[in-house]
Amino acid sequence: MRFGILTPIVIRQPTEAAPWEATAGVAELSRIAQAADQLGYHHLTCSEHVAIPAAGAESRGSTYWDPLATLGYLAGRTRQIRLATNVLVLGYHHPLAIAKSYGTLDQLSDGRVVLGVGVGSLEEEFNLLGAPFADRGPRADDAIRALRAAWAKAVPEYAGTHYSFRDLVVDPHGCQPHLPIWVGGRTRRSLRRACELGDGWKPFGLTFTEIAALLRAVDRPAGFEVILQPRNLDPLGDPAGTRSNIERVIEAGATVINTKFAHHSADHLIEQLAALTELFPDAGWTRPAPL
Repeated sequence: MRFGILTPIVIRQPTEAAPWEATAGVAELSRIAQAADQLGYHHLTCSEHVAIPAAGAESRGSTYWDPLATLGYLAGRTRQIRLATNVLVLGYHHPLAIAKSYGTLDQLSDGRVVLGVGVGSLEEEFNLLGAPFADRGPRADDAIRALRAAWAKAVPEYAGTHYSFRDLVVDPHGCQPHLPIWVGGRTRRSLRRACELGDGWKPFGLTFTEIAALLRAVDRPAGFEVILQPRNLDPLGDPAGTRSNIERVIEAGATVINTKFAHHSADHLIEQLAALTELFPDAGWTRPAPL
C-alpha cells in the first residue's frame, strides 16, 4: 500500500478546506510538499479548473491553482515524491500540448509525473475554452491513445478518430518510457476506460460499496492501480479510527490511498503526515537518500 496526499491550499472547496488555508501561500505549500517528500509519500496532487461559474463556486469552490505551474514549482522543491494531476481535463488540451508541457515537467522532475485525467463535466468551462462538450467521452479516449503514441518520442505519429499528427518534432518530451495515467470518473464507462487505456482508476462521488461492486465486475490488467480517498484522517487524535478508516478503503480495493487530514495549521498537517507513517510503518514509504 502506498499513500499520497491531496495537496492543501492549491484547491479550496468550501466543505473540505481548513480555515487557515485561505491565507496560506507558497511558503506553507513548499513546507508541506517537502515534508511529504522526506516522509516517503508516493505523490502529491494538483487539480485543474480554468474558471468556475460564480453560481457554482459555493459547491465546487473557486480556488484552483494551475497544475502545470504548481507542479513545476514543487518539482524543484522536492526530490522523489511523484507529481500527479488530479485531474487534467483532456478536452481542454491537444494531446501533443500535453505531451510537450508535461513531458517537459517529466524532464525537470527526473521522471516523476503521474497524469490523472478526466473527461470533464463543467459545460460552461468547455464553452469558455471553445472545447467540444457533447462528444467529450470518445474524444477523451482518442486523446489518451494519441498521448500514449506521442509520449517520450521526438517525432511522434498517430492517426485516430479525433486527433492525428506526423512529421512534427516534440522536444523536450517525457523521459519516463511509460507514463502512468490514472483515469478519474464515477461510472462503469470510466472504469472500462481506465482498464483499457490507463494504468489506474480514481473514482469519486461513489461509496466504497459501489466502488467494490464495480471493481468486481471487470477484469483488471496486471499492476492496475485503484486510487481511493478515505474521509479525513486524524492519526494523532484518533489512531484507532484512522486505522479502521484505512482498512475499509483497502477492503474496497485500494492499492493507492489519497490522504486528506484533519488539521488546523500547516505545522499540524505536517505532524499528521508523520503520524500516519508511524501508524503504518510497513506501507510503501519511499524516502529519498540523504544528500
